[in-house]
Amino acid sequence: MVDTDVLVVGAGPVGLTAAAELRRHGAECRIVDRLAAPHRYAKAVGVQPRTLEVWDTMGLARQVLAEAVPMHGQLSWVDGEEKPRIELALPPDVPYSFAALPQYVTEELLTAHLETFGTRVERGCELLSFVQDPDGVEAVLQTAGGTERVRCRYLVGCDGAHSAVRKGLGLDFGGGAFGESYMLGDVEIDWEMPSGYGVRVVRHRPDGAPDDVLVAIPLPGRNRYRMSTVAAPELVGDGAGRDGIAHGLDAGGLPGIVHLQAVVDRLSPQPATVSALRWSSVFRISHRLAGRYRQGRVFIAGDAAHIHPPTGAQGMNTGVQDAYNLAWKLALVLRGAAGDALLDSYDAERRPVGEEVVGRTVRHARGGIGTGGDSMATLLRREAQLLVAYPDSPLLDPAAADDDAVVPVRPGERAPDCRGLVQPLATFPQRLFDLLRGPHHTLLIHLGPDAPADLAAACARAGREAARGELDVYAVLAPGSTADTPGVAAVRDGLDEFRAAYGARSPEAVLVRPDGYLAGRVHPADPERIAALLRRTFTAP
Repeated sequence: MVDTDVLVVGAGPVGLTAAAELRRHGAECRIVDRLAAPHRYAKAVGVQPRTLEVWDTMGLARQVLAEAVPMHGQLSWVDGEEKPRIELALPPDVPYSFAALPQYVTEELLTAHLETFGTRVERGCELLSFVQDPDGVEAVLQTAGGTERVRCRYLVGCDGAHSAVRKGLGLDFGGGAFGESYMLGDVEIDWEMPSGYGVRVVRHRPDGAPDDVLVAIPLPGRNRYRMSTVAAPELVGDGAGRDGIAHGLDAGGLPGIVHLQAVVDRLSPQPATVSALRWSSVFRISHRLAGRYRQGRVFIAGDAAHIHPPTGAQGMNTGVQDAYNLAWKLALVLRGAAGDALLDSYDAERRPVGEEVVGRTVRHARGGIGTGGDSMATLLRREAQLLVAYPDSPLLDPAAADDDAVVPVRPGERAPDCRGLVQPLATFPQRLFDLLRGPHHTLLIHLGPDAPADLAAACARAGREAARGELDVYAVLAPGSTADTPGVAAVRDGLDEFRAAYGARSPEAVLVRPDGYLAGRVHPADPERIAALLRRTFTAP
């Protein structure tokens, strides 16, 4: 007997995303967390544009935008010299910009969103052990009332750097730790810095090594910042926890106003007073990557799979997208629409992303953001996580390359947004992302003036059959097209942005996955080739 489809362990942003997406895609789940109440700290602050796109698709963007504050850029001083201002400006085709939001607010919003599906976090509930067999996983939980055995079909560990799930699997978590300890504080600083800009001040020793640092990230509220700096010696504990992993908020004493004010007095480019301390901690940083993200029916995501310096605010955002990648795949397998092999693509796609993020953040922590030679435009898109791609995904058809070298977006890459799409019954234009918000794959058939009249319907029939009905289909009509598309919803590319963003030819089919990545392109659009592409995901269980 199975008690639930999926047991999610850990109710931080990653676990909450996994649970909410499983529920949105129709799977049953339970989510447990050993803490009796959520933390009230601002550990993760930065929200990347790609994460805002994810939350848009989930139906959470409106709530986040009401609470977050924009991150316009960074002001920096090195050895007393002011450096050029970094502006976090992205092209107009990117619908969201960089933002700052305390982690506890993120968790509150995700928790409320999850509850709209009828699922609540079970707090004070700790995973003690688990065993798996060919048909499922049996977990033992410690609750206030004693121990409970839970039978689930899959287990997802989103339980942080000291993950009980990862340890229970015996997975390697190789890497190292930075020698310094840092202190964090959620404070108000009464300086005259422009709002929406982070502040970074670095001082070096004569040998060129960093000697002192102050980083302040704006938070919602007047002159409110999450401040981080090297910890005062008297606050530094013995570092690693019981498992030997020196990462997290358990590495020493609690900084007070006096400790944080001393740093501001040393490094601030203008006189300033620190006040209204809401929360503080000492933090240690490791860089580690799990040997694999899947073992049988058990998966890990977020800090359970990868930990690294917080440079560029990559950690929580990468973890959220781990969960976003995994949830739709689990839901398809649970519904019998796909086979177990689909779940292997989670590790194949997301572990290389984790490896790249760990390496890049370590380089940036040691050499500063920009180390590596990227242009500013490329750096911003990379930091925004808009360049995350799955070019080697097993779900792609390597034989269907066509002439993709000449198109601006290829299979495995993020599907860009575009504007100006007009539907016959709407008096206002729409974004492409409005069409991609559902839980299914989406087939976009681009039709020019000379496209065959019955092509869209034939492609839609073949695609829906191959996808077992789990496919949304739209005909995207180029300017000048008068194609009639019975049985297929049509939108007109009023501003010609779809053709420009995708390099779309006519007739061409573009297949977008539920997580907003291109599954493939078929040119010229052909029903049988579209069906074959979909069968790479929708295989017999």
